[in-house]
Amino acid sequence: MDARILLVEDDPSIREVTALGLTGAGFAVTTAADGAEGLERWRATQPDLVLLDVMLPRLDGLEVLRAIRREATTPVVMLTARADTIDVVVGLESGADDYVRKPFDMPELVARVRAALRRHQAAAGAASTIALGPLRIDTAGRTVTRDGAELSLTRTEFDLLAELAQHPGQVFSREALLDHVWGYDYLGDSRLVDVAIGRLRAKIEEDPANPALVVTVRGAGYKAARPAA
Repeated sequence: MDARILLVEDDPSIREVTALGLTGAGFAVTTAADGAEGLERWRATQPDLVLLDVMLPRLDGLEVLRAIRREATTPVVMLTARADTIDVVVGLESGADDYVRKPFDMPELVARVRAALRRHQAAAGAASTIALGPLRIDTAGRTVTRDGAELSLTRTEFDLLAELAQHPGQVFSREALLDHVWGYDYLGDSRLVDVAIGRLRAKIEEDPANPALVVTVRGAGYKAARPAA
């Protein structure tokens, strides 16, 4: 059996078909029909990944996601029928690992689930500290400190910072960051990257209006500053 998945979906037909598809792909699947039940089952079963619908009764998906993030780094993939970029941004900045829009094909969903699990396992297996100016990035503990004080970053912000800091001076296009950090090409929607960079700078830069750590390369993308010689 590949991994244990908790599926939180209030539509009975979608829940049944998705659970069958995931089981057929080798996952052990537990289901819940609303947000409160989903949170209870997450705490009881501690699954390897959560598939979480956005629109849920009792507690909506974002409330469940924030509750999970207060306690753990369990990978969470959101399911949504909404098409607005802002909804996706809010979910990702709240700590979601990925988004899948309904209706979806099972092969795509399975691929996204496997990708999220791989990223989580890779992060857990890392054991290095990266320096970026006054920042110290602990990739194993997924923490960032500035001058000894820990910064509060979302999952996306941390992954974005770590990706850039691991390759100082290398310019990453928005498309490359979408692929590396979000795990797939998000239909070329570079706004996700720009919003995440803006929020990251507000937390790590001494002067976010004149960033010195994560720099914009006009017409090309972003890069982490090289260490001073």
